[in-house]
Amino acid sequence: MACVLGVDLGTSSVKVALYDLAAGVLRASAAHEYPILKPQPNYAEQDAESWWQATRSAIRRVLAQAGDHSPLLGIGLSGQMHGALLLDAQGQPLAPAIIWPDQRSAAQAQQLMDAVGRERYVSITGTLAATGFMAASLLWLKEHAPDVLACAHTVLLPKDYVRFRLCGALHTDVSDAAGTGLLDIHARRWSEDILQAAGLPVHVLPPLAESAAIVGQLSAQAADDLGLPAGLLIAAGSADQVAQAVGNGLVTPGRASVTIGSGGQVFVPVPAQPAATDPRLHRFNHAVPGLHYILGATLSAGLSLRWLRQVVGLEHHPDAYAILSAEAAQKPPGADGLIFLPYLTGERTPYMDSAARGAFIGLNAYHGRGHLARAVMEGVTFSLRQALELALELGQVQAEGLLIAGGASESPFWRQLMADVWGMPVQKSLSPEPAAVGASLLAALGAGYYASFAQMAQATARYDAWTEPRAESRALYDERYAHFCALYPRLREDLHRLA
Repeated sequence: MACVLGVDLGTSSVKVALYDLAAGVLRASAAHEYPILKPQPNYAEQDAESWWQATRSAIRRVLAQAGDHSPLLGIGLSGQMHGALLLDAQGQPLAPAIIWPDQRSAAQAQQLMDAVGRERYVSITGTLAATGFMAASLLWLKEHAPDVLACAHTVLLPKDYVRFRLCGALHTDVSDAAGTGLLDIHARRWSEDILQAAGLPVHVLPPLAESAAIVGQLSAQAADDLGLPAGLLIAAGSADQVAQAVGNGLVTPGRASVTIGSGGQVFVPVPAQPAATDPRLHRFNHAVPGLHYILGATLSAGLSLRWLRQVVGLEHHPDAYAILSAEAAQKPPGADGLIFLPYLTGERTPYMDSAARGAFIGLNAYHGRGHLARAVMEGVTFSLRQALELALELGQVQAEGLLIAGGASESPFWRQLMADVWGMPVQKSLSPEPAAVGASLLAALGAGYYASFAQMAQATARYDAWTEPRAESRALYDERYAHFCALYPRLREDLHRLA
């Protein structure tokens, strides 16, 4: 009986999964939270050491849960995208990591697109430059902390620091590199044109590897720290969205998924060619060679409900989300005339606007906590509908149903709301912890346990029954969706002034 470990370094916590390859089941899992640091307005940072200590704790808890000594083939990784952690020549962090919700670098993102040319930049990277992306963050450091950038030996994405601590390898993979805004997604290498236009040093960028490639072995020091045998194979891993797709079996064109975790993502696998792009979306490299995926992103999806949980005094209640979901279900579709714009940290698709801000529209004295919760869930789902419609059009995909994943998919109420708002059946993935499991499967593929991505998906992907949309809700939600879409353009100037 062989097992693999998957480590998914998320925005607010790390999740570790021990996956039994022979049985095709999750043997054990654990999570450990860490804070997002906000030392100034618009900043979002994390302490890299907190990532390692959380990973250490979660791995030891998983091993304790498993309770036996099944042979391990290796460890795979996935992680939050876009961030930047600078290390010195001794591998020590020079400053806290700048992570994806960071909003300080809007001017630098615009400078980068001006230097390269907007259309050319998108054609190379598959995306607009954006705040929180490594490219813009490095330019901000170049302007505001040049001494830190000058001392940098390498810059890593978040999950790559954990791999560095595991085996000493300073790599990243092509799928995670695609989210930096510095990769040529077609040539699958760092873009010399963009680096030259930005005046950024190419030597600080790590070597690139395929997601399933084995790039090192667990060091004796890390093995002792984690309670694992030294020498375990360490795979390069992937961006969290890609790992989740692997865990959910989305490794061929023809299906689409929507995930609502901290952020919300629409994921549509497509062939690498023809490579049409749209600046309102991201087109990035899949872990599967020869595939791209189209990604639409809502920044504050689950984060919006997390924010509401705190505001209404349920932050420390163990059943907070169940309470909010139950109260929202008691309110009618449309939340009695209340609309929520989920732009708490700016917005990506379709506006690519770091100065967008959230709002409740239509609030009156009648509205209570349940109305607020329903409006937040509906607003997030409306925002994802915008991204979904654009992504399916760009990918020329006719989706008859959608795979859904993430924390929101655990709520039967929110699952039905998704089907009603999107007007198509939704199907929940039964893969527990799909990003962590997907990371573990990349290690299994790299170790030779599976012959191909397709074989791996056939052996591991599991799905629940379909949730069908209700016709009686569709007309109201179509009307409310049109109103939702009209609000941002109407309020944009006011939101920018307040930001």
